[in-house]
Amino acid sequence: MKIVFFEIKDWEKEHITKKFKDCRLIFTNQPLTPDNVSDFSDCDAVSVFIYSVLNQEVLKKFSRLKYIASRSTGFDHIDVAFCKKKNILVSNVPVYGANTVAEHTFALILSLSRKIPQSVAETKREDFSREDLTGFDLKGKTLGVVGTGNIGLHTIRIARGFQMNVLAFDLFHNKQAAAELGFHYVDFDVLLKESDIISLHAPLNNHTFHMVNSSSIKKMKKGVFLINTARGGLVDNEALVKGLKEGYIGGAGLDVLEEENFTDEEINLLFDASSERQKKILANHILLTMPNVLITPHNAFNSQEALERILDTTIENLNFFKMNKPVNLI
Repeated sequence: MKIVFFEIKDWEKEHITKKFKDCRLIFTNQPLTPDNVSDFSDCDAVSVFIYSVLNQEVLKKFSRLKYIASRSTGFDHIDVAFCKKKNILVSNVPVYGANTVAEHTFALILSLSRKIPQSVAETKREDFSREDLTGFDLKGKTLGVVGTGNIGLHTIRIARGFQMNVLAFDLFHNKQAAAELGFHYVDFDVLLKESDIISLHAPLNNHTFHMVNSSSIKKMKKGVFLINTARGGLVDNEALVKGLKEGYIGGAGLDVLEEENFTDEEINLLFDASSERQKKILANHILLTMPNVLITPHNAFNSQEALERILDTTIENLNFFKMNKPVNLI
């Protein structure tokens, strides 16, 4: 069996090689893209991470692909419907770092609420005046959590430790968790209206795309803080920029953005005033310059422990596929 691993680091390569001595393994630190797929088109299986693109254009280039092992929980980078049509199995890593992403979520919340980046920057300039560095307590504030899967629930656990009130929105109500952790499910509009901080932990699909938009922002409590450690497409960044400038939103902590990958093609689009992608890219650049916005580079998952769990689960997924007993299928 020929397996190609994309977006691989050296330490991962060593670990994987020990586990698949009976397979032909190929490693590359590059993501899978339309530009390089032809170099790997004869493989039986691929393992990819979040920056690989597996759309119809790419998938059609494979001559005998039977299995995709994504080293992520989300799978919006894979055309799952087309895979099913072509009998290509797809697995993910359903649980690897609920605590990891939730901890990063609160790192963003605390950095915004206590103005940590500004405080550090001024101290490095030997300015100890504390002017404009007054923050706010989390105790007694209301956190609105959108999506109560593993990551959302762990975020709620941390919030309750800070003695925050928690409202949640999800199509599926986990009544046991709500009772144990002490939070309440409400309609989306109620969450928008009553939350001091809103944290997004929903998957990206046709129903959640741009769920934070100009209309929903106007329903939010004035001065709300928005946190997104889920998927960039949940937020319309043009609307977010406008909401920040007009004061509807007090600040934002973003680990994900639409159009995170900047390629030559996207840079060229800056010269096309009619391009929708151009607008998204420019909105991202505006967000980067705003003092009340913190952006991290899709790094919420990136702890050593979480990376090891991701790799171990991916190896397990591949081994079960080899035994014709696939697990964690999407």
